[in-house]
Formats: sequence, structure tokens, C-alpha cells
Amino acid sequence: MEITLKGKVAVVTGGTRGIGYAVVRKYLEAGASVALFGSRQRTADAALERITSESPGANVMALSPDLTDSASVEGAFGEVVKRFGRIDILVNNAGISQSLPLNEYSDEEMDKILDLNLKAVFVCCRAAARLMEADGGGVILNTSSVVSLYGQPSGCLYPTTKFAVNGLTKSLSRELAPRGIRVNAVAPGVTRTDMVANLPEALIKPLVARIPIGRVGEPDEVADAFLFLASDMASYITGAVLPVDGGVII
Repeated sequence: MEITLKGKVAVVTGGTRGIGYAVVRKYLEAGASVALFGSRQRTADAALERITSESPGANVMALSPDLTDSASVEGAFGEVVKRFGRIDILVNNAGISQSLPLNEYSDEEMDKILDLNLKAVFVCCRAAARLMEADGGGVILNTSSVVSLYGQPSGCLYPTTKFAVNGLTKSLSRELAPRGIRVNAVAPGVTRTDMVANLPEALIKPLVARIPIGRVGEPDEVADAFLFLASDMASYITGAVLPVDGGVII
């Protein structure tokens, strides 16, 4: 059965590359209108140009709000509603990774990852939930990580923020279900993205060695999970953290 998002409106943060960009493309192919958010308008516009050159006529727009600022996020969501009429799906994919040893973390580095990987997710969830409730419901999907389940040997705040995202996902799924809003997370394993490419080989190699499928994942494979969870085929699923990790052995 073909999965369709026809008539739906989605917002994808961190939608300019990697998993986020793959999600944008999957949603457009499934019939959704999509607003992709980037960290800078220049990169958001570049992603928009790439998409429209590949798929002329695609119903897509690009914005670059400060995801940690409530007013900025609410303003951007307002622009999406003005263009497309409502928001049905939110994908909180924006985030950064770190591999710093504990003793090398500065307060600035700590604030940076906590702000984008956790505060921004909360801010976007809150703003989207208000709009979705007024429109009768919706879907919120958060990007977690398999390292939220077992940690990593360096860069402790990355799995910490993703563990917090899991907790937020499960808590909001219970709070928002009566309002018609499903909340789930996707926990990718090692995936062929720029973020993973920038991590030290010493950190990645042991992870790949524990993947029974024997390779890293592709962004499109992770995006398929986001497509399923956004669709009506997942209408009875909420509060789940879905690993997409090749069966990694902890």
C-alpha cells in the first residue's frame, strides 16, 4: 500500500541536508506541502532551489527562524499557516552532535547543544501543539538517536539531550493524545550524513562493527520511518521511539 500525505502540511526543522532533507523530499513525494527550516536563510534557500530544480512545482517554502526563541518560531509557523493554511505535521530534526571529553566542555558548548537539541524541540512542540489543537489534531515527530539508549564514550551531552528528547516524546504523547495529537520519535543509528562524517573515526568504527546488517544507514531509510509515522498508517502509534539502526547490538 502506498503511503500518502496528500493534503497535509509539514514543517521540517534541520531540513536543508542529511536526514531532514530526505524527510522533506519523502513528504513532498507523498503529496504534502512542506516548510523546511534551516539555520541560515542562505542554506534554506539553497535547499529550496535544489528541491524545486528536482521537482518543479513542488509545494515547498524555506524559512530560518531561531528555533530557541518562541517569538521567532511562532512567527515562522504563522508564515507557514499564511502560505499553506495550517500545520498538520512537525518534524523536530534540527540538532548538533559533539564529541568533546567531559573536561573539555565549556559552558558555551554546553549551552549550545542543550539549546538546539532540547530547548528548540520543546519550543517548537509547544507552538505546533497550540495550532494543531485548534485544527483538530496533528503529528509531532522528534529526531532522537540510538546513543540515547546506551550513551557514547565521549561527547556525553549529545546522548543526554537525545535521552531528554525521548522523555519529552513519551510525556507529550500522553498529554497531547486527548487533543488528537500523536507524538513519536525516530532514533537513527549510524547514518551517512555530514554530522556523522565529522565525528572521529575512533567513535564511529566501533559502532559500525556492532551493526548486524553490516553497514551504515542511508538518510532515505531513516526518512521512510518518518513518512510512516506521519501517515494514517500509524494512527494508533504514539509515545514510541523507533530505532532505525540496522539491528545494532548494544
